[in-house]
Amino acid sequence: MRAAAIPAPAWPAMPPGVIAVLFPLGLLALWSVSARFGWFPPQILPSPTEVGTALLDLARNGDLARNSGISLLRVVEGFTAGSFLGLLLGIAMGLSPKTEDYVKPLFTAFAQVPTLGWIPFLMLLVGIGEPLKILVIAKAAFVPVTLNTLAGIRAVPSIYVEVGALFRFSRWQLLRKVVLPAAIPPIFTGLRYGLTHAWNALVAVELLASAEGLGYLLVWGRQMFWLDTMMGAMVIIGIVGFTFDRIMAVIESRLQRWRLA
Repeated sequence: MRAAAIPAPAWPAMPPGVIAVLFPLGLLALWSVSARFGWFPPQILPSPTEVGTALLDLARNGDLARNSGISLLRVVEGFTAGSFLGLLLGIAMGLSPKTEDYVKPLFTAFAQVPTLGWIPFLMLLVGIGEPLKILVIAKAAFVPVTLNTLAGIRAVPSIYVEVGALFRFSRWQLLRKVVLPAAIPPIFTGLRYGLTHAWNALVAVELLASAEGLGYLLVWGRQMFWLDTMMGAMVIIGIVGFTFDRIMAVIESRLQRWRLA
């Protein structure tokens, strides 16, 4: 006879939001305890209090606002340029198989080179000034936006196009009133991923070739052995990136509900 299975203990269900808060709080508590008992030297792992004090100092002297503003402006400019080009190319390939046949192989080869891999080449072309940052950020956003726009247009049901033909829509009317509205959710997913990639690329290029911005604060803190400043910059970078992703996720979820409706 088979033994009866012992039921697993029923743990009280916790809302996902509570778990999402408890986990970082637990890490913060572990960080505080390790700093309190000296598990790591302060030169390697400063305490949360020291990091908070460094952030307050940066906020008081204006360095935090100035460098954050510079980084945000670079992201806006690069993301706008890369997304615009990605939308155009994705729409062109999605509507024209012949265009995709011509462009897709070159685009695939272009996309396979990591964003950081383009920095040395772009340095030779445009130097290390602002154009370098904008081009690197634009490339990071360009690839996911293009791919998701192409996939979104190709996923539009053919019956939608047939209905547009019944109304005798022109090619432009068909694109504006039928194809693009139906493809908005996957296109917006590409914009969300593009923004995430753009933010990551911004930090990377500022680490390598910049004297301003949040990425520069990381390098500056490391060079001066101010680990509290460096970790404070990391905290701000993480918060801004998380905020960007959450905003885009909320908008995307609304678009997904519209599509399901």
